[in-house]
Amino acid sequence: MTINKPVFKRADHVSLTVADLDATIAFYTEVMGAEVNYRMGPFDAAEIPPLEDGRDWTDAHVNVKGARLEIAMLRLTDNLNMELFQYQLPKTAAKVPPKNCDVGSRHLCLEVDHIDLAIDYLVERGCRAMAGPITMEDGPCAPSKSWYILDPFGNQLELVEYI
Repeated sequence: MTINKPVFKRADHVSLTVADLDATIAFYTEVMGAEVNYRMGPFDAAEIPPLEDGRDWTDAHVNVKGARLEIAMLRLTDNLNMELFQYQLPKTAAKVPPKNCDVGSRHLCLEVDHIDLAIDYLVERGCRAMAGPITMEDGPCAPSKSWYILDPFGNQLELVEYI
């Protein structure tokens, strides 16, 4: 049997697992201008009946056995939502973001009008700017200035200004 290729229409959201959901929501709403679409949970695998195959809900749905988690969805920009997860269980979960070289690491890139102004603004509010900007005047990309920055929780962001 041949399965037709589905149509992938658009990106709906990115997700980020965080150590402190309330602090992360506060930063992204107060500093970055995001809006909270909703919050859910906590969901605790120990309190949800197992599925028919015996797996707990969190193992079956998010690939984390025995989890306890809360979820929030933020509207970050007019075309991007950010889903935040905070896991209270399992206790063995890493508590710091992965380095950029780690498999599975990620970063979020946001376009800005004035990269220097955006960097100064974010640094004043607890972010750490890396060396920059990275200027691309020719090559495979549109002319731009990019700058990597860490949010107050150590998550890597990239800002780009097209020039």
